[in-house]
Parts: sequence; structure tokens; C-alpha cells
Amino acid sequence: MIERHEVAGAASGKSGGFLALDWCAGTPLDALARRSFALHADLSAELGDRWGYRPLTTYGGYAVADGAVRATGRRSWLADGVAITSRLGTPDTTAVVEPRAFTSGLMRAAEAQGAALRHGTAVDLVRAPDGAVRGVALADGAMVEGDAVVIAMGPWSVLAARWLPLPAVLGYKGHSLIFDTGDAIPAEAIFLEYRDAGGELLTPELFPRRDGTWVCAISSTGPVPLDPAEVAPDAGAHARLEALCRGLSPALATAPITARQACFRPVTQDGLPLIGAVPGVAGAYVATGHSVWGMLNAPATGEAMSELILDGAAQHVDLAPFAPARLPPLDPARVPAIAR
Repeated sequence: MIERHEVAGAASGKSGGFLALDWCAGTPLDALARRSFALHADLSAELGDRWGYRPLTTYGGYAVADGAVRATGRRSWLADGVAITSRLGTPDTTAVVEPRAFTSGLMRAAEAQGAALRHGTAVDLVRAPDGAVRGVALADGAMVEGDAVVIAMGPWSVLAARWLPLPAVLGYKGHSLIFDTGDAIPAEAIFLEYRDAGGELLTPELFPRRDGTWVCAISSTGPVPLDPAEVAPDAGAHARLEALCRGLSPALATAPITARQACFRPVTQDGLPLIGAVPGVAGAYVATGHSVWGMLNAPATGEAMSELILDGAAQHVDLAPFAPARLPPLDPARVPAIAR
């Protein structure tokens, strides 16, 4: 595992960590999501639940800035300006994990099985005389050799288009806050529609996790900085999100904020991830572009990639819908405009 920044330093540590069994039904992601939802429960049981795996009841509803809503389906911990209109999931179909602890915990578990974590910046691929990829060259002059190389760098996977025929991977920035709410919020996730005083429609999401209550609502587009450590929030985004959250629940009204976060989630041209062998290049693989379902689909993606590399084909999930060859490769000259 070669890491330039830090394990869980981007979206793998700053996302919501929400998991859903059947929210991808009717799409090519359905089988991947169902398999991965089951693996999350298995991993929690097998590895001692180091990351707060928590089944949830999930609701949908709406909120208004002036607090005047019809009295329908309210929850006791929500403000009067929030109405619940539907139940979207049960503890059998929705859950949450603390993503930083989850990602770091899996890395430690892998190291216990012989994996190695190395910090460094990849600057090229090492190739055999026949063109097959056999390792990675680092900025410090070192080379890490291997039988295969997997590009799994979120939106920074686009940088590998300098060396491989890979489709574009873009970044979509999300802003989030974590509130220290203790036990004030039960195991209930909320997805809302909220029209602010200026008339803009926002979609707040609220997840009570082991590390606090995570809330997001504001996203934006723009170039991904070359260095993950330089990802910064948009001006005023956190203040705007905080003002919204303070009015959603008495539990959020006075709770301390323990984290103000911004991260880029990776997206592709057609909205589906890239999972599979890089066309025409032996020994090269890619696993990225999961958009909002990265944390959900991580376990099944890892399982499928290991099966593909070791056995020649994935056994539990059909990877055909996610084949990198379905999309045109990015012109390497465009890479600086996407990540800079």
C-alpha cells in the first residue's frame, strides 16, 4: 500500500459512512451494494467492530427555515421545523460506520496479515520488457515491485492517466460537520429537503456515529488540488452549514463542533465506478469512482479485485458494468486541468 498523504486522509476518512442494502436496486450497482452491505456486518463481527458499525432506522422528510411545518411524523429529537414523511430504511437495511476508523482499522488488519504500508509519491510505473506493469517508481528514487498494481486513489486516480489508458475521474467536493451530541440522538439517520431563506433547496443528511453526529448539505465542483493535504473548504460553506444545523435539532443547537471537513468524492462520466483490469496493459488494475457509495461498496470492491487478480475473475459480483474500457481514455494532456 503506497500512500502519499495519510490513510483515510481524504474522503475515506471524512465521508458520512452511511450504508444501505437496497438503495441501488434497479441499477448496475445493486449486486455490488448488497454483497458489500453483508460484508460490512461480517467484517464488524470478525475484526471486533473497531469502527462503530451501527444499524439505523432511516427517515426522509423536509425542513423549512421559518419553522412552520405540518405536524406529520415528527421525531422527539428534531426541531418543530422538521417533518418526517417516510421511512427509508430499517436496522436490517441501513447502517453507519465511522469511516476514518473503518479505513484505518482495515489497514491495520491487512498489516497483521503481511501487508506493508509505505509513504511516498508515485511518479511512474515500472514495466517489464513486454510492457506489463510490475511496480511503482517513487519520487525518492525507490521502486516498489509487484505482480500487479491497483490504482485506487479516489479522484487522484486521474493522475495515473499519464501512464495508463484510463477514463477521466473527477472530484465533487462535499462539506461536513461533526457535532459532539453524546447520546442525545438515537440510532436514526435523516435525509431532508430544506429550502433556505434565499429559496435555495439543500439536502441535509444527518448520521449519528460513534465519533459524533455527522451532517452535510453543501457541495461544489472545481479542480482537485494535486496534494490531498491542500483540500480546503469553500468560503463560508461551514458557517452556512452550521447555521442550518443549529435549527434542525435541539441536540445540535448547542453541541460543540469537533470537526469541520471538506473532501472530494470521485465521480466518472457515467456515474459508475471503474473496477477492473486496465485495457491493453497487463498487470494494471483500477478501483475508483464510487461517488457517494465509496464507503458502502469498499468491501465488495476489495473482494472482487483480489479475486480478479488472484483467480482471473470476480466470483461474487459481475464486474462487467464497471469495466474501464466502457469509457474513452482521458487525453494525458488534460490531466493538469483536472488535478492541479
